[in-house]
Amino acid sequence: MKYRELGSSGLKVSAIGLGCMGMSHAYGTVPDRKEMTELLAQAIDLGYTFFDTAESYGTPDNPHDNEELLGDALKSFRNKIVIATKFGIRFDTESGKVPYPLITDSRPETIRKSVEGSLRRLQTDRIDLYYQHRIDPGIAPEEVAGTMQDLINEGKIIHWGISEATENVIRRAHSVCPLTAVENRYSMMARHYEALFPVLEELGIGFVPFSPLANGLLSDRYNQDSRFEPGTDYRSSMPQFRPESFAANQQLLDMIRNLAETKSATPAQISLAWMLCKKPWIAPIPGTRQLSRLQENAGASDIILTAEEVKQIDDTLGRINMSEVFGGTKIKANENL
Repeated sequence: MKYRELGSSGLKVSAIGLGCMGMSHAYGTVPDRKEMTELLAQAIDLGYTFFDTAESYGTPDNPHDNEELLGDALKSFRNKIVIATKFGIRFDTESGKVPYPLITDSRPETIRKSVEGSLRRLQTDRIDLYYQHRIDPGIAPEEVAGTMQDLINEGKIIHWGISEATENVIRRAHSVCPLTAVENRYSMMARHYEALFPVLEELGIGFVPFSPLANGLLSDRYNQDSRFEPGTDYRSSMPQFRPESFAANQQLLDMIRNLAETKSATPAQISLAWMLCKKPWIAPIPGTRQLSRLQENAGASDIILTAEEVKQIDDTLGRINMSEVFGGTKIKANENL
């Protein structure tokens, strides 16, 4: 595993992080807790130091299951790793829609309650990287940043960031309390946030792509016959997994397969290496529940693509057809505010 710094923050992480949401939420039947505890320890052995969770990643029986899982599994490694968690949303589980719509709440008093809960569940005295999970249209970015500065001053968090951030919010928040990272959806199928790269470089902010494999499609492990559990597995409603989408994405998948063969790599490794080789301050966080995938993803940090190869990939991505890709769940107004 290689390592890198998120922007100019001084926060060093494994080049490939581990998105832990799927161990508790959104990808079908929740796996055995003992198996996930063992997998997290195996991630440490493979060199992973960057673990991503959120207070909202949970099960029907336990809405905070994922933080509790990481708290138990990682406590003996605490001083060797970076834990990122998030505040500021809850799921509208009564909507009847899957994925559940998101309800935002980044009021200072809510953040205060959230950070104390996360510290307790993660069994730690500080959160290394604390993200606002989604922009709250009802709370000014400057107010959120001010609360983050207070929490940093109190030692409860060390760094902070925003997930699914826009340039306007980034600049406004950063002017009050410098951001360490922006965590946005980014993959070969979802490249719109590349427009932020000059801003992040200017301000010295790292970029943490989530869903870097387009929710697994770019691993090339699925086909038009793949089926997902309705209601519990979000992929069942994602457009890139519709049977007809595999034909629409044939050119994309062929390109990745050909590159993988050239580099003696896998399609997933090529998809991750492509973004790693774009900027030294990008650290994607693919998720998995399997040791083989954990090993495979870690290997992406050893694959080198030249600037010319990256440009050729970008040029190809810009001209080929591909299906629609899942772009995130709907955000609802908080009716309690």
